[in-house]
Amino acid sequence: MNDLTSLLFKTNAFQICKENEPFWLTSGTISPYYNNTHFLYGSPEAAQELLHFIDIQLETTSKDSIPANLFEKVLAQYQNNQIYKTVIDHLKTFIETTVDLSSIDYISGGERRDWFFSILMAYFLKKPHITIYKNLSTVVSTYDFKETTSTPKLTNKRILHITDLITIASSYLRAWIPAIETLDGKIVTSIAVVDRMQNGSQILTEHGICSLTLFQINQTLFEKAKELNIINENQFNMLNKYTENPDKCMREFLLEHPEFLENALHSDDPKTVKRAKTCIEQNLYDL
Repeated sequence: MNDLTSLLFKTNAFQICKENEPFWLTSGTISPYYNNTHFLYGSPEAAQELLHFIDIQLETTSKDSIPANLFEKVLAQYQNNQIYKTVIDHLKTFIETTVDLSSIDYISGGERRDWFFSILMAYFLKKPHITIYKNLSTVVSTYDFKETTSTPKLTNKRILHITDLITIASSYLRAWIPAIETLDGKIVTSIAVVDRMQNGSQILTEHGICSLTLFQINQTLFEKAKELNIINENQFNMLNKYTENPDKCMREFLLEHPEFLENALHSDDPKTVKRAKTCIEQNLYDL
């Protein structure tokens, strides 16, 4: 697992900020680390290429053709990229040893990044795959993706949902759970490649879903980063403080470094300016 963990850093799937330069998140909050779980596809460039392919598919192709086209792409990457193959093989083994697959009828994955992992899991575990789109529509494919049709009623069917990243489970509550429940099915288990440990698993548990994860963003991971000399002692301490209390940690940082917010407001990057303004206007850190 140590070798697998190192791939998070090698691909920038888990990226830690430079000292005193936390990342701006879309919400207007800041964080000492950022997750791009889909980079485990092999590299940031390969992952962005697949996302671009997916976007074109969504714009130009019928929804019942997309799963097979994606399957062809991800299978080729699995066969030709050792990083992606390693991650997929570990994920498969993890599922086989933690989930009673005899009780699972389908594997599902949601638009877009879940598909980096759910499609091949369906193939290797020989379970039909439910492709969930953001508008809550779905199609179902045979495990080898040779046939895709409209999803039938899923009465009494048990679904294993595979996701790239879980934070506060907002995508589950907004889309994945309702999409399956509309068809009278039930997501009984969730497997996340990465869990940011921000209460998402607890939220799923409250909805009757067993939540499991391959990687947890916790002190063990930070210690690995320090061991690999990816971070220094100050960065390590900030990561641990953030894990204990994200809001308090980042509030203290902003109070100690007022220039950080001021620089963000005058950034050349429109996204950074927008996020900094959101932070101030919504008084997210009670400054």
